[in-house]
Amino acid sequence: MKSDFSRRMPMHIAGALALTTLLTTTAACGSGSADAGRSGDAFGVSAAMYPLQWLTERVGGPDVAVTGLAKPGVEPHDLELSPIQVARLEETGLVVYIRGVQPAVDEAVAQHAADRGFDAATAVRTLPATAGDEHGDEHAGETAEEHAAEHGDEHADGHAGEDGSPISYDPHIWLDPSRFATVAVKLGERLAAADPAHAPGYRDRAAKVAAELTALDGELARGLRTCASDAIVTSHSAFAYLADRYRLRQIGVSGVNPDAEPAPARLAQVAEVARREKVTTIFTESLVSPKVAEVLATEVGAKTAVLDPIESRPESGDYTSAMRRNLTALQAALRCS
Repeated sequence: MKSDFSRRMPMHIAGALALTTLLTTTAACGSGSADAGRSGDAFGVSAAMYPLQWLTERVGGPDVAVTGLAKPGVEPHDLELSPIQVARLEETGLVVYIRGVQPAVDEAVAQHAADRGFDAATAVRTLPATAGDEHGDEHAGETAEEHAAEHGDEHADGHAGEDGSPISYDPHIWLDPSRFATVAVKLGERLAAADPAHAPGYRDRAAKVAAELTALDGELARGLRTCASDAIVTSHSAFAYLADRYRLRQIGVSGVNPDAEPAPARLAQVAEVARREKVTTIFTESLVSPKVAEVLATEVGAKTAVLDPIESRPESGDYTSAMRRNLTALQAALRCS
């Protein structure tokens, strides 16, 4: 039974005390232990969002115990970590994340797992988050370096500035399977270094996953090779990598942050482009309100369809099946033969 004191205790104080107790306990139990980072017989890994969790589970196989930090159906950009989740990062063997996307994860890694973080975006060449600005559709195929050369982007390395300024790159690297294959190999090497006893298994599975992702890349390339249109209008600018890889042009209603409200001028610009390009479909997504896209579709005489950025676990299937559903939706919208 709870004491009167605990019942009267403000929630933020109770949470702070709980976190202090948890951190003290984990530090005492894990300090100097040869099994630090292990969860039972498996190596403990925390993954910041669904696509990274999917990849880590495939590469890690039976040698890892993966904990997803973001709940299914919740926009990962808005993630807030509980005191228990933060405390568990003290003992996790590796944190797989993308710096600059989830501030709560960035802070927790910096404070509790600075030497055990794997930033997946460092494994590949990133693209600038320009598809949601006034002329975003003109720059969807630029690399971060090219955009920086033209526009003087001081954070063209693809990460948030030291002063906390917004990220200047598109973090949705998993929407290009070829890039995601590179991440798989780099993740295998990082796991092998962190857990040498199972290094051969990590490297073997990483190679197999990379081959599967390369095959998936080939499916999308063939399916989008011959289309009547190359313009995709999306509710938020999450698809720069997909557009860059398959020679499409992304026209985002809002920017890389799905919570950002598009300005009236941006809506008017997108409507003008959609009419000029004879766009038949305005793409929405499951975790973002479709209202703006529906209004835009009505205005330009188009229909709506779902294009999944796969930021959260799909309602059915997994990452690969969601990518194949995206291919089917794109083929219909772009009138591919």
